[in-house]
Amino acid sequence: MPDQVERTVVVTGGSRGIGKAVCLAFADPHTSIWFNYSSDVSAAVETEKILREKGARAHGVKVDVRSEDQVKAFFKTLVAEYGRLDVLVNNAGITRDNLLVRMKEADWDGVMDINLKGAFLCSKVAARTMIQQHSGRIINITSLVGVTGNAGQSNYVAAKAGLIGLTKALARELAQRNITVNAVAPGFIDTGMTGILDETAREHILSQIPLGRAGSAAEVAGVVEFLASDKAAYMTGQVIHVSGGMYI
Repeated sequence: MPDQVERTVVVTGGSRGIGKAVCLAFADPHTSIWFNYSSDVSAAVETEKILREKGARAHGVKVDVRSEDQVKAFFKTLVAEYGRLDVLVNNAGITRDNLLVRMKEADWDGVMDINLKGAFLCSKVAARTMIQQHSGRIINITSLVGVTGNAGQSNYVAAKAGLIGLTKALARELAQRNITVNAVAPGFIDTGMTGILDETAREHILSQIPLGRAGSAAEVAGVVEFLASDKAAYMTGQVIHVSGGMYI
């Protein structure tokens, strides 16, 4: 194992948005950070650069989280290099919004495969290493709408609600091996995904937030960092909302 590396962290969908912020929250000279990306090579290269400037060992790898073979190869490589896996953050996700009666089956399957099946596959492979070392943290990025529902997002809502169920099931399965499993549910966060909204839609959403503003990716990442720390060692199976009070 390379000198000084004390922690190995995996963040899916880590090249931008919340995933990038999570990577940055973990970045220090004692941490190896692995993240996957699907297509945006330039964003992945930029994220690697920033992480390395912070002293972390950064590895951006193109991995399709829908493919069990690719997921297995990804985790096999990182465990072979660093000998351990301490934190998995299942963040990879997409949207394909439409009303139910207009939604194409391919759009339903695409969202479910990446947002839910991807988390299942990554957790399944990561858990094997964590069970062997008798320690680990799995943190799933779900969503406020996975609890409240949202019109026009039946596929996304179903996937995020499923992720909450997966979190609770795995928390019970893995607790005896000293592995905690928790979820973070962001509300309206300033990212590329929300940046496409027009001003009218944005103002309507902001009017429903008690704190009166959008959240930042860094604020979500701070909660993820806490759940991965020793301070959260007695927390498992929980869903932590980061939504400015939208869910009270």
